[in-house]
Amino acid sequence: MATDRGATINTVILDYGEVLSRPQPSWARATMERLAGVPGADFWAAYWAERPRFDAGASAAEFWDRIARRVGADWDTRTDPGRVQALWTTDITSWLEISPDSAALVGRLARSGTRLALLSNAPHDVAGALRHSPLLAPFETLVFSCDLGTCKPDPTVYTHVLTRLGAAPEETAFIDDREENVLAAKQLGIDAHPYSGTSDLALFLADRLGAF
Repeated sequence: MATDRGATINTVILDYGEVLSRPQPSWARATMERLAGVPGADFWAAYWAERPRFDAGASAAEFWDRIARRVGADWDTRTDPGRVQALWTTDITSWLEISPDSAALVGRLARSGTRLALLSNAPHDVAGALRHSPLLAPFETLVFSCDLGTCKPDPTVYTHVLTRLGAAPEETAFIDDREENVLAAKQLGIDAHPYSGTSDLALFLADRLGAF
């Protein structure tokens, strides 16, 4: 379904991870690899394989136990809860660092009166912290996959946030760093844009919103 470029964009829906947030910092990745005690490539393959289940609402204990089983580790929440706690703490912390450039762009959008919403694939652990984020205070609504039991690019995730906002797809812009999520939004008539940096995003938004 093509987006009607004649429509006026008045709502911007933003992804969180690696759009508003920084990528996981190198110190956090190194710490988790050390704590896991397995080759880094094996750890991250297991981490990302299990992440959708975590983002869709699984508990942290289940997430880390499933990673341990995948990599054949000798730790889990039963045998080494302290190690799992350290992995969990490092992981959650690693997603809370905000990109200063993205934060500045959010401030510009908020001051312009643009309606803002967040649509993030995120586990309960991260979502709980973000609900109290000062950066997200101007956002009209925060929608997390963990509360819906499913993740982007499931179309129901997008229709949920549009319904909550009472927004028409053709009046809505959506920004995400994953191509499959952008394509799914476009199929619903949302004016979706792949995130590749704040400079490119600012140009896209200026084209859609005018001065902001």
